[in-house]
Amino acid sequence: MTNKLMISRRSLMLTSLVLGAVSVAPAVSAAEKLKVAGIHASPVENAWNSVIHKALMDAAADGTIEYVFSESVSGTDYPRAMREYAEQGADLIIGEAYAVESEAREVAADYPDTNFVLGSSGGPSGDNFGVFGTWNHDGAYLAGMLAGKMTKTNKVGSVGAMPIPEVNMLINAFAEGVKAVNPDAEHSVTFIGTFFDPPKAREAGLAQIDQGADILFGERIGTADAAKERGIKAVGSLIDYTPRYPETVFANALWGFRPILDAALADVEAGNPVGQDYTAFGMLKEGGSDISFVEGAAPAEAVEAMMAKRQEIIDGTFEVPRNMDEPK
Repeated sequence: MTNKLMISRRSLMLTSLVLGAVSVAPAVSAAEKLKVAGIHASPVENAWNSVIHKALMDAAADGTIEYVFSESVSGTDYPRAMREYAEQGADLIIGEAYAVESEAREVAADYPDTNFVLGSSGGPSGDNFGVFGTWNHDGAYLAGMLAGKMTKTNKVGSVGAMPIPEVNMLINAFAEGVKAVNPDAEHSVTFIGTFFDPPKAREAGLAQIDQGADILFGERIGTADAAKERGIKAVGSLIDYTPRYPETVFANALWGFRPILDAALADVEAGNPVGQDYTAFGMLKEGGSDISFVEGAAPAEAVEAMMAKRQEIIDGTFEVPRNMDEPK
């Protein structure tokens, strides 16, 4: 049975509704559906994109927005896709600027009446270019606490995309969680150089297992395949991988995009600037992320300590370190 410690605090304070008199666009009538375009650099089945895509699909299903999207958009085509959706009259464009930071801001500057909210390692630009981060590092730290008490070889590994700040922070948080309960444990990391290549992630995971790792943190999809193949345990990221790997994935560092989306939509509807950082809406303390774990997989005392730390994060008495340096 999976104990789902999912998001329990849904009543977010949309403080962005009262940001002052500056406005990037007229407020949208409540009778109108916002036109939202999603631009995905990877296929929508990729974990990160799937979380965003599901939130947008859910918003469309409940009548909040009209949603169109493109997937597997290359970096060279990304600015063009942004321009095309802006020309088509999208009220809000959701996407990712990680590979096109400067180009994405140039497009936003050319379309001041279009709202852009993109995943980014940088800050907002102007009134119409907002950003968000994938800060599920709280869940990664908590999962690391469980892994640190479960490892028998005292070796754990992480497979990540590439050493950008957010990926670094997530992997470092997992490693810090491990070290917090098991200072003698060793942590290794491999970057596969791309956001979506499950076979490559699997190969990286197998190499780490060959070096003695008996628990893998899968920042990238495909890592759990290696763990399953070799009969060891794994931690998932962003989505719940346990149903897909019931005997392998014992915990997941979950992330939810709907609170971020709702905050951005509220600003667009009110005519407020979206040129702000929406990251906080996706954090554990704000109800946007969490940990899920399989009951009985970790020792009871490890779960008890992890749950106590989780409550400290929610209460604001403990903050998971945000180390964005490349892990070694």
